[in-house]
Amino acid sequence: MKRPARFPVSTTLLRRLAFANIVANAAIVVTGGAVRLTASGLGCPTWPRCTDESYTATAEMGLHGMIEFGNRLLSFVLVLIAGATLLAALAHRPRRRGVVPLALAVVLGIVAQAVIGGITVRTQLHPSIVGIHFVVSMLLLLVAYALWRRVGEPDGRKVPLVPSALRALTWVTVVASVAVIIVGVAVTGSGPHAGDADAVRNGLDPQTISQIHADLVFLLVGLTVGLWLALRAVGAPAHTVRAALTLLLVELGQGVIGFVQYFTNLPALLVGIHMLGSCLVWLATLAVLWSIRERRPAEASPAGAAAPAEARTASLTV
Repeated sequence: MKRPARFPVSTTLLRRLAFANIVANAAIVVTGGAVRLTASGLGCPTWPRCTDESYTATAEMGLHGMIEFGNRLLSFVLVLIAGATLLAALAHRPRRRGVVPLALAVVLGIVAQAVIGGITVRTQLHPSIVGIHFVVSMLLLLVAYALWRRVGEPDGRKVPLVPSALRALTWVTVVASVAVIIVGVAVTGSGPHAGDADAVRNGLDPQTISQIHADLVFLLVGLTVGLWLALRAVGAPAHTVRAALTLLLVELGQGVIGFVQYFTNLPALLVGIHMLGSCLVWLATLAVLWSIRERRPAEASPAGAAAPAEARTASLTV
């Protein structure tokens, strides 16, 4: 007989902690953007210390030092949340397969982000390293989202809820979303918000790279519209259709913000909102990806429940 956990953790608590990781990792993207948009990227000119003599910002460093040091402190909050989630995952019973590795991956990802942040400072905010910093944040959001969804799922096999053609279209949409994010990083690296007056830019023509970014956004929106209409046409589950519609609405909102900021010479506030929008588009994309399949309870997988699931999927292909 298995011994019960000494400090039992409910599924509800673990799921809330997992969700807190999503919120915290999105928040640090926004606060990191605030550091750059206020030209505070080198407010603490060294790492891991804030100055050669102090780990904390000093009064002489002014507002920029406070902003950069505050963002560094938020990293410790992320570590605390991720650490608490890992401990809760270890104590949770019955333990879901894959939950502990995902929780550990979030912890290690945050530690890696701290190191990349240090490299960013030591390279004087080189746009390539800043871009890597942002992309890793998106990967962390992916892992945190996967953890949140996995906690609420049973341990049975995954069953597709839509035809194979629509699963392929969903993956194409995900790839387009990734492309929009990566090219958006290049747009940022070519623009005026370098994080410090002396930081270099990536040398790309802002107008050209912005046009490529806009073209990819149009592609993403078109794919999402097609996916939403196709899901409705085949009678896909309501939550799947709703996830696609939510993604479309988030993309449209993000697109409006992007065009307004471009034609108003990139005001810092709108750029910051656009960074939050990037997180929301990515999370909405992941929601669609997860919505096209579901896990069935392990005890229902072998024979009895598998046939109805397969029959349901087959009926969607007609």
